[in-house]
Amino acid sequence: MAVETNMIPLGFKAPDFNLLDTISGKNLSLNDMKGELATVVMFLCNHCPYVAHVNPEIVKLTEEFTDKGIRFVGISSNDVETYPDDAPELMPKYAEKHGYTFPYLYDETQEIAKAYFAECTPDISVFDKDLLCVYRGRIDASTPRNHLELTGEDLRTALQAIVDNKPIDADQKPSIGCGIKWKNS
Repeated sequence: MAVETNMIPLGFKAPDFNLLDTISGKNLSLNDMKGELATVVMFLCNHCPYVAHVNPEIVKLTEEFTDKGIRFVGISSNDVETYPDDAPELMPKYAEKHGYTFPYLYDETQEIAKAYFAECTPDISVFDKDLLCVYRGRIDASTPRNHLELTGEDLRTALQAIVDNKPIDADQKPSIGCGIKWKNS
């Protein structure tokens, strides 16, 4: 069942984290990940067809904007008991297969997903240099089923506005994807 991003008001401060980077094996904090101009926090996972669909554009955006002062981080928060394909030991292989050049963190307790109001994969928020949320939404209008071309237009436009020191359009559309697989409370 597809779920949309919770479109909470912009301007919230990025919650700190200290999570295992499954690629390097080191714990990384938000401060370690902070970009000079902006930080893109993406809730992703290995098994989601929506993430698989947008992976090529995530990689392109990372390549296009990392050298411009924007850092990217992926976080997986799914319950690996019910979704073993999302287990942290499988995340480095997935990242390598899809060309991720950013850290891919594991949120075992799911507290970080909750702190970021994440609802789906992919769920994307962009924070400015002061770590205030300036964009929350989709990469573009393309999904695995609607046959629209994957362009990265929505996220690319927001990131380019940051680079150009221009305002970001407040008309932001939610991402759509698989719901985060929450642990039974």
